[in-house]
Amino acid sequence: MCGIIGILGQHEVAPQLVEALKRLEYRGYDSAGIATIDGAGKLDRRRAVGKLVNLSDRLVHEPLTGLAGIGHTRWATHGAATEGNAHPHRYGRVAVVHNGIIENFRDLREDLVASGISPQTETDTETVALLAGRLMDEGMTPLDAARATLARLRGAFALAFLFDGEGDLMVAARRGSPLAIGHGEGEMYLGSDAVALAPFTDKITYLEDGDHAVLTRQGVQVFDAEGRLANRDATRIDVGETAIDKGGYRHFMAKEIAQQPAVLGDVLSHYVKGDRIVLPEFAGGAALDFADVDRIVLVGCGTAYLAGHVAKYWFESLAGLPCDLDVASEFRYREPPLSDRSWGLFISQSGETADTLAALHYAQGRVARTLGIVNVGTSAIAREADLALPTLAGIEVCVASSKAFTCQLGVLAVLAIKAAHDRGRIDDAQMAAHLADLRAIPGLLNQALAVSDDCKRIADWLAEAQDVLYLGRGPLYPVALEGALKLKELSYIHAEGYASGELKHGPIALIDRNVPVVVVAPRDALFEKTVSNMQEVMARHGQVVLISDAEGIAEAGDGVRHSLTMPAGGGLFRPITYAVPMQYLAYHTAVAKGTDVDQPRNLAKSVTVE
Repeated sequence: MCGIIGILGQHEVAPQLVEALKRLEYRGYDSAGIATIDGAGKLDRRRAVGKLVNLSDRLVHEPLTGLAGIGHTRWATHGAATEGNAHPHRYGRVAVVHNGIIENFRDLREDLVASGISPQTETDTETVALLAGRLMDEGMTPLDAARATLARLRGAFALAFLFDGEGDLMVAARRGSPLAIGHGEGEMYLGSDAVALAPFTDKITYLEDGDHAVLTRQGVQVFDAEGRLANRDATRIDVGETAIDKGGYRHFMAKEIAQQPAVLGDVLSHYVKGDRIVLPEFAGGAALDFADVDRIVLVGCGTAYLAGHVAKYWFESLAGLPCDLDVASEFRYREPPLSDRSWGLFISQSGETADTLAALHYAQGRVARTLGIVNVGTSAIAREADLALPTLAGIEVCVASSKAFTCQLGVLAVLAIKAAHDRGRIDDAQMAAHLADLRAIPGLLNQALAVSDDCKRIADWLAEAQDVLYLGRGPLYPVALEGALKLKELSYIHAEGYASGELKHGPIALIDRNVPVVVVAPRDALFEKTVSNMQEVMARHGQVVLISDAEGIAEAGDGVRHSLTMPAGGGLFRPITYAVPMQYLAYHTAVAKGTDVDQPRNLAKSVTVE
């Protein structure tokens, strides 16, 4: 959500800023802008609504020069997506870019208005620039003005300040939202994440919560929340892991769907050695052992929450371990009672999801252990959980998650098998059998990719629908929920997922010949019950898309409008395989409708504000 870049360089920064912002497009945005300090020390800015190409066009006609600058892609929160509301915001001698929300901006604005300063925009961010600018007008140095401004802000934010007449100074701050510093030779950088900084440097310092940093071309000084010098360690990143290209695919999502067999294979190679599960230890050397755990709390947002929903079935049926499942944004506010023998599992692709991070903070000290299941090993959740388990999906550019979901499920499946063995619910031979089922999934995923062409043929029909229902039972129910979520995200068609048995308790009223119903029904122990629900739909002229294996389609496929044949096998872990047709139906329907597949409207990849 929003993207920040800053450069104190040796070359013209305007083109570098724009190129870096392109690498942050995956975070979601609706306007963009940059500000630079030219050779005479003059601060100036350019902004544009819409895609970065609009900003690039403007810079052709109204160029900016200078070796220092900041840039931003904005995802609108306070105020509509207009040029006036776009970042950087400027007042007098200071320009500011911001990710997050300033919760007390109305109080600050009232104070500014009382002092004769009138806001020109609807945004909370402008308040930061107005306050810092006023303090500079009153005689403060740029650094002191920035520090005094930060002391008055409440909320979650990442901020960068650039000052007129200060071509070798930038101030950055982090409270809640991520921010990283890049180190170069006589150059310094800052960005929302390492992806933006990778073309410039592989040496990164991650700011801790409450830090602020003072950058010059010679280096950076980092100060903690108490104002004490607290220079953070720099780490080396693998630049190859931050590569962003479509690899010949039309969209990033198509590429990322196709990558799933390989990345899940990486997960299993990392955590499974033969018939053994190999997991990292907690700090101090304690083993990850579920023997004395009395409950699991699974917390996430969006697709990560649905990964937890699938895992709830696995932990309970396989390990006999009770699970609470929570949407992160509700978890901390309902203040759930937690046991000191329970563990909290916090699932997030970015590891920076604001609600999930807040849920982790709530659980700390109330549960025995916290585990972060994340794709970014340097993220806040990875650092703050008792133990981080990387999902190893690699960078996922498309806003709608696909391979990250698959890898989350892979890690959760390994944990569920481990929990079952630790608790004596399965013996060594049974664990080996479950691991064999799990190791078969990458091959089954590879076979499942073949449904793409059939999904493409169905998509032209789905694209005409106003409403679509998805049905599934057991661990395929959350897969149905994921299918509905994907269709909503990518095609903007209203879709809902239901447990098949709930159909007659209300949703069946929606069924008519204009409502497609996607039924996820592998030939398993619940197959006959799901087919009975499907027959109820067809009796009311509902148009069914049946997703099953060959045996299931042979048994129940008569009368359905379309069928998608999935590979058989995978045991308890077949929900991972069935994610593929959910993704392809949404992807091809979005393509048929002409929507922006990789950057759907109103959505952000990393939701770092409430």
